[in-house]
Amino acid sequence: MMSNELILPCDPGTVSDGYHTFNELYEHRNLLWINILNLKPEMAFKTRKNDKGEVWEGWFIAGMNTPFGQLTYHLPEKHWNILDISEVESNSDYDQHTSHDVLERLELITVESTIPY
Repeated sequence: MMSNELILPCDPGTVSDGYHTFNELYEHRNLLWINILNLKPEMAFKTRKNDKGEVWEGWFIAGMNTPFGQLTYHLPEKHWNILDISEVESNSDYDQHTSHDVLERLELITVESTIPY
């Protein structure tokens, strides 16, 4: 049986497309998401616990409840204090969204202009 596993001789975060490493792209994503949440604090939340009450050391959940469903990302703990949004006990409103759902919802927000500037 063949494996589709790819073994890299380096830290995957240091892999680059010639312009950015994966680590840089994730940091861009993190800061872009933080800026979106800080622009719409009435829709945003942060929590250290998922819907089951579990905590991941060094990470927290930053999310937004939209008319199209919830959007969430796990962010490194170092970003907790720059998010000026409500803290909730846990993500009890988690709707089992997938990465694909988040992409669709982000597009719907953009197309429908649901979140005015």
